[in-house]
Amino acid sequence: MERDSSFPAETADILSGDSDLSGDSDALAGVTVIVCASCRDETGSDAHPRAGEVLAQDTRQAATADNVRVRTVECLGNCKRRLSAAILRDGCWSYVFGDLNIASGADLVTGAKLFASSTDGLIPWRGRPDSLKRGLVARIPPLDMLKD
Repeated sequence: MERDSSFPAETADILSGDSDLSGDSDALAGVTVIVCASCRDETGSDAHPRAGEVLAQDTRQAATADNVRVRTVECLGNCKRRLSAAILRDGCWSYVFGDLNIASGADLVTGAKLFASSTDGLIPWRGRPDSLKRGLVARIPPLDMLKD
């Protein structure tokens, strides 16, 4: 079920948690979890809400106590690996994950927290939830790291 990749990103940021948090939560402000809202479940059903929308809501709920930005996009183009999400951090590597399930929101938030506390711009392997180990699709370098 390949999808056209021209779908626009959702325009509204959803920042979970209290904006007055300090410490590690300030670092989390530079981390964004992007969930593919158009992903279907394993049956390929067109029913709404789509499984991706349910995962996005689960991620927002898991991020309630943390300063984690959760956004959705209509298609990450990872349809063969079903439920997909990405974790991005300013000036660091970006990660794309697949083979998630509708209850993987807490794992995505854990990954975002690990990423925010990383000193080398990578999500550490140790402590990474199994779904983010098994489901890794791609790791994309920041543009300023590329060499001609």
